[in-house]
Amino acid sequence: MRRPLKTKSKKKVDRVPIPSQTVGPYFRITLVGKRPQGRIAVPGVKGERVKLTCTVFDGEGQPIPDALIEIWQANADGKYNHPDDHQSKPVDPAFIGFGRMGTEENGSCEFETIKPGRVPGEGKTLQAPHLEVSVFARGVLRRLATRIYFAGDAANDECPVLALVPKSRRATLMAQPVPVEPGAWRFDVYVSGPKETVFFDV
Repeated sequence: MRRPLKTKSKKKVDRVPIPSQTVGPYFRITLVGKRPQGRIAVPGVKGERVKLTCTVFDGEGQPIPDALIEIWQANADGKYNHPDDHQSKPVDPAFIGFGRMGTEENGSCEFETIKPGRVPGEGKTLQAPHLEVSVFARGVLRRLATRIYFAGDAANDECPVLALVPKSRRATLMAQPVPVEPGAWRFDVYVSGPKETVFFDV
């Protein structure tokens, strides 16, 4: 004969809502601020110097104060400082090519770099100058991969990768010049919402 199952107490339990942070509060501890690298190009580097300010926003347009931005880019001649780049172009010893910065309370971080050269695309095409970008943030379990192009660059109209993006969405990939500061650019990243940045499935 089976014994009746014991039922749990129906005592009322207070439940307090918590923020929807899938990776919890440990994101800042383990990743943000670890080995920051904001200076991608040191003095003496070849190319057009650029100060790039990136700001990360959530779907409601609020800045994310503990996001992480990683940048990977080619040098002024269009060559990556990586053994997989077999182009005969020279490697610039003053150019690192990689940057990593966590955002501040206003959601922004800053990089010192150069405008990259054009790298090969499929076939005999050339891609427009761009920076490869990875975005990490609380609640994001996989990196968000995107690109930063430079608004107004004539090569944008010829870029085979940019051509894959609908014209109505290409503006989300464009860094904009800061009028009052020569050589300064800003780029806004929206992780979701009506202004969501175009992200690539890589």
